[in-house]
Parts: sequence; C-alpha cells; structure tokens
Amino acid sequence: MPIIEISSLSHPGVEIFSTLTEAQLRNRIEPSKGIFIAESPKVISVAINTGYEPLALLCEEKHITGDAAPIIERCGDVPVYTGKRELLATLTGYTLTRGVLCAMRRPKPRSVEEICRKARRIVVVDGVVDTTNIGAIFRSAAALGIDAVLLTPTSCDPLNRRAVRVSMGSVFLVPWTWLDTPISKLGNLGFRTAAMALTDDSISIADPVLTTEPKLAIVMGTEGDGLSCEAIAEADYVVRIPMSHGVDSLNVAAAAAVAFWQLRAPDSNK
Repeated sequence: MPIIEISSLSHPGVEIFSTLTEAQLRNRIEPSKGIFIAESPKVISVAINTGYEPLALLCEEKHITGDAAPIIERCGDVPVYTGKRELLATLTGYTLTRGVLCAMRRPKPRSVEEICRKARRIVVVDGVVDTTNIGAIFRSAAALGIDAVLLTPTSCDPLNRRAVRVSMGSVFLVPWTWLDTPISKLGNLGFRTAAMALTDDSISIADPVLTTEPKLAIVMGTEGDGLSCEAIAEADYVVRIPMSHGVDSLNVAAAAAVAFWQLRAPDSNK
C-alpha cells in the first residue's frame, strides 16, 4: 500500500475526507460512484468484515504501525494518507476517531423484496432525520433481533458519518434499504404492521397478540411529531409503550430499543 505524507488538506485525493459534503459523497446522480466515510479501527473492521470495499485511508503517522496497522494490512493497495496530528485534527470529528478514517464504496441499492424475503421482524424508519437517532436505532436493531431496516426517503442516510459512528458499525450488520412505496404495501410481503403511537385506541406493547405474528413490521416515526395520521390509520396495530410518572413519550431511539426487544420473534435472543 502506498504511504502518502501530506502537509495540507488540499492535497489531491484528500478532498473526500476534508471538503466533500455528505451529499457529494453520496452522489445521487451516479449512486454506483457513491462513497461514505467510516471512522475508528473498530468500525472500519466491521465494514471490511461484512464486505465493504475500502478506497483510501487517512491516519496519523504514529497509527501506521499502531492502531491502523491491521486495517492497513487488510486494505491491500489502497492509498494511505498520513500527516501530523495538528493538521488532521482540523478535520471535523477527527479527534473522535482514534486517528483512523477510511473512505469506502457505497453498496449497490437492494430491493425491499430481497432484504425482507426471510425476515420475520423488520423496522420501518419513517422520517427520522437525526443522525444520532439513526445510528442508535441501527445498533439496537442489530443487537435485538431485527432482520431488516427500511427507511422512508425523508429519513437520514444511515451511511452518514455520524450515524455510522454512533451505530459502532452496526449499520453494516443489518440489511437495509429505502422504502419508496406506501408502508401498507408491506402486507403484500406477508407483514402485519405495528405503528408505535400514542392514540386512544392503541394497544399495549405487552399485548401477546403482537408476539404471535409470524411477520411483523414495527413502524417508528419522527422525533417531533411521530407518525402521520395516514401511517397510523393504515397500520394493522397501533402500539403504545406504557409510561410511568406522567412521562408522555420516549426518544425515538429509546422507544425503538424497547419495541425491538418486546416484539422480537418468539425463538430469537433466548
């Protein structure tokens, strides 16, 4: 692998780490050329383990023979850009990464039918835009038995740098794709839908009918307004998490974790 020492963040090739925006990295016009940035040795390792293609590395000089050494070895002939900590620390978020960044190729989009074919429990993320919440939802999904994640087009990109970092690489462990059809269409794939919402006719998340469903799609709404009236009306179930001490709701990421565990398939996570 070529080791390239840089003295400026304007060095050719480093722009993917320093100046390109998330939208430019994603490259909606030519998705096959899209890139994302993975941060920290642990997260990068998870990405490589699950088949993601590394394109370039950026790390401090001291990490080439330290934390980054196993990553560099696994990345083969990709360029490794390196420089002084004072220079690299000017990158947004760099000090949170343990000194290693990796530019990686975005995967080809997958169809809803493909990732849901053998799934029993999926989550639909409807309009969640906060990167921290997206990362936390993916981490809980990976840990608590969710087989696939579907995101509506108004949701945050799961491969956003912060979302990837918050997920600790869990975004690479759970199949996901964009849902560009009405949520109700999931019924064509055999799923019953459970909208997480506080309504007068909602049922408790502890209702045993929910865990008996062979295929269940848990629908989570936005951070502020929650699910739309339309999404709630179209759901097979409207589900609430009972609250104590007058608390009216949970953060969407916390609510997702509770729902994933309570509504898991009967023989999962024993």
